[in-house]
Amino acid sequence: MSFGRPSRRRFTLLAATAVAGALTLTACGDGNTAQGGGNTNFVTGKGGISRVAKEERPDAPKLQGESLDGKPLDLADYKGKVVVLNVWGSWCGPCRLEAKYFAKVSEETADHGVQFLGINTRDAQKDPAINFEKDYGVTYPSFFDPIGKLILRFPKGTVNPKAIPSTVVVDREGKIAARTLQPLDAEQLHEMIDPIIAEK
Repeated sequence: MSFGRPSRRRFTLLAATAVAGALTLTACGDGNTAQGGGNTNFVTGKGGISRVAKEERPDAPKLQGESLDGKPLDLADYKGKVVVLNVWGSWCGPCRLEAKYFAKVSEETADHGVQFLGINTRDAQKDPAINFEKDYGVTYPSFFDPIGKLILRFPKGTVNPKAIPSTVVVDREGKIAARTLQPLDAEQLHEMIDPIIAEK
């Protein structure tokens, strides 16, 4: 009889519980203001989507880099559009669950002045990420950000993308309007971006 296996199982269960708890705490605000240091003025709704009033939105960071296909990519080139920034990794299970919805909604909203951009992170090589996009029909460009440098450009005190997956919506003036730290389906994604599309 081996005593090592139950202990290892127990340790694995405890570790998994601790990680799940940490992710839950990271993804959840207090129901009123999102976490992140300082008064962000972001209000988190029941669906886990944090929003901010138009007059109180912080500027989106400067995001420049290279896309997965090796081309220059710059968030500033899309000013005047609503930009949906999705942080993802090919290794991430929840990212796989939401990818088809992002592909679908990106096509549905393209004629409404919406641009989807990905931030592919923690993939050391491009090939797994490129294959991920092919598998899920993702046609919009993604920044290749293997060590998370672009994510760190979001200043503290804003609703920054501190989980994978997470999604940030930038309004037409280049300001952060909404964020969520959870995977989204098509309905939730529309709920997040449609009010910003409707803004004048």
